[in-house]
Parts: sequence; structure tokens; C-alpha cells
Amino acid sequence: MVTKQLLKDLPEDADLRRADSLAREIFSDVANKWALLIIEALGERTLRFSEVRGEVEGISHKMLTQNLRMLERNGLVDRKVHPTVPPKVEYTLTEPGRALRATVDAICEWTQHHLGHIEGARERFDA
Repeated sequence: MVTKQLLKDLPEDADLRRADSLAREIFSDVANKWALLIIEALGERTLRFSEVRGEVEGISHKMLTQNLRMLERNGLVDRKVHPTVPPKVEYTLTEPGRALRATVDAICEWTQHHLGHIEGARERFDA
């Protein structure tokens, strides 16, 4: 099978099946609900912290800070501090962040498309 051959040829750091791989760590970072929503909110725009928070309903100040820092650490978000009083901080997706956004958009579209099916399955399961 081609997929098994490709997986066998991956360096250890790129193998998502390995608990100690860098790929798994990155996947874990970006595959959380807040990171996905932040990436979607930023889109092609540059936003200040308060604007991002306004776009991502329900996120706390602490969670937004943690996730923006994680996204910045992983090179997906660029943080720019303007030397003003008070400091003006802006966030923008980097090129890899914009590339990931295409996947996030697809997940959002999938969710919206299958919402009715999933809702029905949940109701049947919970009955």
C-alpha cells in the first residue's frame, strides 16, 4: 500500500503516529478549538488583541493569550508591537498560517454541511 510506504519513509519527527514526534506536538497545538477559531478569525486581516477576542466568542483573555503565543511560537501568527502608549499589538497570519487557514476553512465548511446529520445522530445516540 502506498500510504504505508510513505509513512515508513517519514523521518521520526514527521510521523504523527509516534507520541514523541514533533509533528504530533504541532498537530496537537493547532488542532484545538481555540487555535482553529483564531486562525479563522484572523483570515487575511490584521487584528488587535481585543478585535480577535471580539471575533472568537467565549474565549477568555487567558486562553486567547496562550493560543496566540502558541501560534506565534509555531510560526503561524506574526505579532507586531507598535511603540505607542499604551502599546498597540497586532496579529497577522504568516504564510504557513494562511496555508493552514485553507484547511481550517474546509473543516468549517464540512461542519456546516454535515451539521444536520450530526445533530440527528446525537439525538438518536442520546435517546
